[in-house]
Amino acid sequence: MFDESVVYVTKQGTQVRTDEGRIVVWDVDAEEDEDPELATYPKEKLDTINVFGGVNFSTPFVAEANEHGIVLNYFTQNGKYRGSFVPEKNTIAEIRRAQYALGYPEELAIAKEIITAKIRNQRTLLSRKGVHGTDVLKDLGERAQSVSDKDDLRGVEGEAAERYFDCLDETLVSGWTFEKRTKRPPEDHVNSLLSLTYTFMKNEAMSALRQYNLDPFLGILHADRHGRPSLALDLEEEFRPIFCDAFVTRLINRGVFTHDDFTTDNHLSDDAFKTYLSKFDDFMQEELTHPYFEYTVTRRKAIRQQAILLRKAITDELDAYHALTFDR
Repeated sequence: MFDESVVYVTKQGTQVRTDEGRIVVWDVDAEEDEDPELATYPKEKLDTINVFGGVNFSTPFVAEANEHGIVLNYFTQNGKYRGSFVPEKNTIAEIRRAQYALGYPEELAIAKEIITAKIRNQRTLLSRKGVHGTDVLKDLGERAQSVSDKDDLRGVEGEAAERYFDCLDETLVSGWTFEKRTKRPPEDHVNSLLSLTYTFMKNEAMSALRQYNLDPFLGILHADRHGRPSLALDLEEEFRPIFCDAFVTRLINRGVFTHDDFTTDNHLSDDAFKTYLSKFDDFMQEELTHPYFEYTVTRRKAIRQQAILLRKAITDELDAYHALTFDR
């Protein structure tokens, strides 16, 4: 699957290689009478390639990816993130210095905008689904703006998440229920879809941050931890309700998946996972009017624009960070 800048490779036993200036997905196990070339892409248009399970890269291709600034992300066959190859050109020292020098008051100001937007977007999603009685979320959004430290902000965010997830069951069609948010591992099929979508949205945020030369592992609100892309998790927060949860409820309510599409450990089956990837990519290419820029963009582009706004706030090109907020 191919969106203007992102490729997903899921077919097991394939190799991503380079051939005469193009990127080729090659089936190394193809029969003699089969064409081993499954897909080909112009390398100038790509910035991210996601591979799942038994897919590998040729050494010449990795050199090309480094030269052209293409990020390579590795996932298990079921979609669990494993790691990335990040090209050398995806770092600009001046931006990184500004990011590392960011003080606590500046971090808190950005974090407050992100969490306030998340809570507003929670209310918006519930309203779109016909769920009423969300005044408590409105109050919590106002509290998020007035906190004096990050611990208090985390407390407000946690309370808002609990209140919001208490209402999420009301957004689902008959035959599906949501009792509480569980993870590592998700304990039911709804939580499985939520966790999978949060993983993919985190990856979108990581790609956007790297494209604009920010370090995704140096967080503003999420605590720093070895191997945790804390800034990507920060940026993802405002997208969780209005992109991730909206996508999951759409999949369920439109009957894209049934409970039979899941394995005993709550993972999607192989065929269902391919369907998921196709639907996710379609979803990310759908267009909306960006509330800050006031012109039409895809969801994927909107995330990258938020990375630009975040960078500008960090480097003092903007007085404040403008989180992605939808009022209706």
